[in-house]
Amino acid sequence: MSDKDRKDIPDNLVRRTAFPSSVSRAVVTPLQPSVVYASPDPDTLDAQYDGREFGYTYSREGHPNASVLAAKIDALEGVEGGLITSTGMSAVTATLLGLLGQGDHVIGGNQLYGRSLRMMTQELPRFGISHTLADPTDVAAMEAAIRPETRMILIEVVSNPTLRVADMEGIAALAKSRGLVLVVDNTFTTPRAYRPFDHGADVVIHSITKLLAGHSDAMLGYVAAKDPDHRAALEGTIITLGLSGSPYDAWMAERGLMSFHLRYDRAEENAAKLADHLAKLGARVLYPGRPDHPDHNRAGALLGPRFGNMVSFEIAGGRDAANRLTRAMPDMAFAPTLGDIGTTVSHAASSSHRGLTPGAREALGMSEGFFRVSVGVEDIALLTETFDRGFAAL
Repeated sequence: MSDKDRKDIPDNLVRRTAFPSSVSRAVVTPLQPSVVYASPDPDTLDAQYDGREFGYTYSREGHPNASVLAAKIDALEGVEGGLITSTGMSAVTATLLGLLGQGDHVIGGNQLYGRSLRMMTQELPRFGISHTLADPTDVAAMEAAIRPETRMILIEVVSNPTLRVADMEGIAALAKSRGLVLVVDNTFTTPRAYRPFDHGADVVIHSITKLLAGHSDAMLGYVAAKDPDHRAALEGTIITLGLSGSPYDAWMAERGLMSFHLRYDRAEENAAKLADHLAKLGARVLYPGRPDHPDHNRAGALLGPRFGNMVSFEIAGGRDAANRLTRAMPDMAFAPTLGDIGTTVSHAASSSHRGLTPGAREALGMSEGFFRVSVGVEDIALLTETFDRGFAAL
């Protein structure tokens, strides 16, 4: 190529080109993966950071896809100003580190998600934050755990994976009377079944990865606070620690959220039927909608008819039986997750709660034969036939 030919090639292709203007608009939310945003001058950038002008600056500090997704979850939870994080655990982390400091004490439900338990028992002590775990179904136990330095209570409405139902009314009243921040992880129940802010919660957390996004292809978290000071502390922690979620995952999660109510209702309907079927097969079944659940009356008062899509069950025979059951159901995903559009089965002893000693798991009701089922939207006959094969292998 001659020098003359080289000069004919435009050298300004590196400059970004704005979208063409149009009298029509995109039906689908645009994906905007830009890491950084250009402002016209330093005064405008100052105004953005000071809050006098709205504008995006750097995607770790916020981006359009996160704003769209957060606004939709805000509407579901009845709040404003929710924040998107990279995972459900980063939402938990931001809450604990953003609202607690050295010398503070937090009370956690004793049947929290395994990594939440690890965060409280192994990571928080490194920051000088102490903890106590207490039974959230027993308000007296929660009250007995309060110390002068207690600042927060963190619970799940329905525990993972034993599906015990917290005494939300009693705990909310306790937190209010003692001036404690009540944090509720609403991942299992979702606002389709329960809205914690309507019942005294100060902070609500979600793993969007699960039921809200619903397709196991986007990993994000969400946290919202009623108090503006709490929200500011959460936002600062998320930005500083780099806990923000990506535009692509937010875009994918928004797409999944559009069918959330349809998926939830169908999965919940399936869960009730599957719980009864598993009981007929001889398993010990835990489902809040069943009269034999230890918290059935509380679940009915708290959740009404919305007992959710999660079913847990226990079989005899230990790890050997657990292996035989899952191997006999190869077309059903045995995976450490929940909330997918398809049914998944998980095993606490080998995944979510593997960090606990066998004795600690047994004390919480999680034996080697204990399984959690996140029920999906398949035809119920397909689900029952699959479990029939699994139980036949026992």
